[in-house]
Amino acid sequence: MKTPLKISLPFLLMLMIVNANAQQTAKQIKAQEKAASIKHKINAQKYTFIAQYAQPLRGGQKYLTSDYDLRVKRDSIIAWLPYFGRAYMDVPYNSTDDGIKFTSTKFDYKIVEKKKGGWTITIVLNDVRRSQKLFLDVFTNGSATLQVASNSRDAITFQGYIKDDDK
Repeated sequence: MKTPLKISLPFLLMLMIVNANAQQTAKQIKAQEKAASIKHKINAQKYTFIAQYAQPLRGGQKYLTSDYDLRVKRDSIIAWLPYFGRAYMDVPYNSTDDGIKFTSTKFDYKIVEKKKGGWTITIVLNDVRRSQKLFLDVFTNGSATLQVASNSRDAITFQGYIKDDDK
């Protein structure tokens, strides 16, 4: 009885190691496919950033309960984001003129690939009054960080992800 157990034990261990390697490879393949999908969207300038958290320059991080996004298309950029912070000039006086809400058709779009994976996207808006620059850091897993810089307001940072439009 001991002999079959001695023979089968190394075989079972080898089988478990091969199975673990196959699972690891499947995870790596899935991660590579996701990174390729994100890269294609960024290069095609057709993606949506969904904001989950806002980090004002002054104050703590705020969880966003509503749907806020930044839609990037080849011919336009549409923002529907909240704003928390201090405004210095050109303060809105009515309640419909708050937040970071605009549609831009004149902008400069620059992509820089990071050394350890991911991309930094700089968008300079030429036809929007309050927001001048957007800095979007996108990681290969789809998570992203957006920083909005303005001359008349404090900067604000949003954390979220790139929406998977294919599903």
